[in-house]
Amino acid sequence: MDYAAFYRRSIEERDVFWAEQARLIDWQRPFERVCNTDRPPFARWFEGGLTNLCHNAIDRHLATRADQPALIYVSTETDTERAYTFRELHVEVQRMAAMLRSLGVGKGDRVLIYMPMIPEAAFAMLACVRIGAIHSVVFGGFASHALATRIDDAAPKVIVSADAGMRGGKVVPYKPLLDEAIRLSTHKPERVLMVNRGLAALDPVEGRDVDYAALRQQHLDAQVPCEWVESDHPSYILYTSGTTGKPKGVQRDTGGYAVALAASMRHIYMANPGETFFSTSDIGWVVGHSYIIYGPLIHGMATLMYEGTPIRPDAGIWWRLVQGYRVSVMFTAPTAVRVLKKHDPAHLSRYDLSSLRALFLAGEPLDEPTASWIAQALGKPVIDNYWQTETGWPILALCNGVEQAPSKWGSPGRAVYGFDVCLLDELTGEEILEPGRKGVIAVRYPLPPGCLQTLWGDEARFVRTYWTYLRERWYYSTFDWGVRDPDGYYSILGRTDDVINVAGHRLGTREIEESIASHPAVAEVAVVGVADAVKGQVAVAFVVLKDPATAAHETDEQRLQAEMMATVERQLGAVAKPARVHLVPLLPKTRSGKLLRRAIQAVCEGRDPGDLSTLDDPSALQQIRALVSPP
Repeated sequence: MDYAAFYRRSIEERDVFWAEQARLIDWQRPFERVCNTDRPPFARWFEGGLTNLCHNAIDRHLATRADQPALIYVSTETDTERAYTFRELHVEVQRMAAMLRSLGVGKGDRVLIYMPMIPEAAFAMLACVRIGAIHSVVFGGFASHALATRIDDAAPKVIVSADAGMRGGKVVPYKPLLDEAIRLSTHKPERVLMVNRGLAALDPVEGRDVDYAALRQQHLDAQVPCEWVESDHPSYILYTSGTTGKPKGVQRDTGGYAVALAASMRHIYMANPGETFFSTSDIGWVVGHSYIIYGPLIHGMATLMYEGTPIRPDAGIWWRLVQGYRVSVMFTAPTAVRVLKKHDPAHLSRYDLSSLRALFLAGEPLDEPTASWIAQALGKPVIDNYWQTETGWPILALCNGVEQAPSKWGSPGRAVYGFDVCLLDELTGEEILEPGRKGVIAVRYPLPPGCLQTLWGDEARFVRTYWTYLRERWYYSTFDWGVRDPDGYYSILGRTDDVINVAGHRLGTREIEESIASHPAVAEVAVVGVADAVKGQVAVAFVVLKDPATAAHETDEQRLQAEMMATVERQLGAVAKPARVHLVPLLPKTRSGKLLRRAIQAVCEGRDPGDLSTLDDPSALQQIRALVSPP
């Protein structure tokens, strides 16, 4: 099929196109209207339809593939491998659903999941949507302060957690972090369901904490039918860093999300039911939601859920899993490939990778050396794609399931069906039509199915943050610079706001600044994202002290830098910790007092900082250049 015609239909005959895609999932009651655009910039997809995410992920497959593997769990941290068939997964999810109901969870209630990569985390997510509850998964590496803000925003009735996770052979206790988060939060959950892995001490809170194993014993024979919900019923809340300190709770619907994922498995990922899909992400991120849990299962595939690193026990572990479980489609991040690149390439040729059709990469810009190295090493197609927590599935990709197209290194591809993508001039807001000219990547209203409905509890912020009304139409901003070539391929040129991408994790520099600023010695701070060969970007902080005398000696300076890093790690988690903290006498600002973060970033990356005529004191930038430039 001609992709250009396929794409054009999705934009010009939107309702007909998406009604066809909607046949890829089950509906308990048919929808009456494909897309309700009566209240822009909001959109309601498949209005009037009743469906259920868990039914589409598990129950509907029982008639034809009950004994096929559905969830394959591998932990190189605990040396555990276990496969659950669709029948077995159905049983475990019903048990978890009954457990949540026994704790008072019903339709519309929130359940916060703070879990490592273990099967019980998948059971909890699927059980929530089975009974119409709304899950909010928080990455297991998040510290207490960050977790507390999410507890307060989602106001969960129940939290599901575990004693600990593991990373690189080290135990990461979760229970102390969770207890501290609940202490810090204004909202207090009624119950905390704890999975005890036997990795760390558990100190249960009487009357609140419930033992998972004991409660499961009471519901071994549970039969919990799916709660059929309206298509626009929220399925989950997933928090993403904001440009202010307050995280944004991306709210996803049910029907639109199921349809978008089902279609993407065919058209983008070229996957087939009965095969195995391996995404190396974590369930705490959007890739984990869409392409570890829901997408593969909806498509009738086995999904491989992995707890571990790409280099333990050695740098061949992923390829051993591809061979052992006959993985057909794999999805990871460029950072992971750059880590593997530092190890013996023989690991990639040691295993039988004949089942693997393609490796997909996303989460951060993919550079040409990384892409060409892994493509050559694997001898398989390496396909980039670009999307966001907010969209839930790719905006830019090659839809090779529709029509094969060549990859262009440095580009994630062309606009994906349903996304009416354009480039906007930053100053005028005009659409950029000619190739090769930089602009802000935007999507004309409405967003296709599967994208965020709104921000949880804050419609005004949703409109204010993402949408602009120009020339009698609404535009969604991705906050990314881009450029389009004559063939319609886009390249990503970086963020327009102060969110940085560290190893595929989006972090708000403002959040890190606020954390460092809480240190009593700090007067001012600026945090910028700086290009890094492995992680894509790292956070670098520049701090002005209240009293420079507190860092009169080198040992004092080192102590303060260590304390500031520890403050960030304690409040936001290790993933947010700056790579470096520099102490400076002043920060570069304009005469009107605006902090020139982009100029700081340019100097750190050895680029021209541009016009500095508005700079109040040129020595501020000169001092930063002296700090970051090699002698």
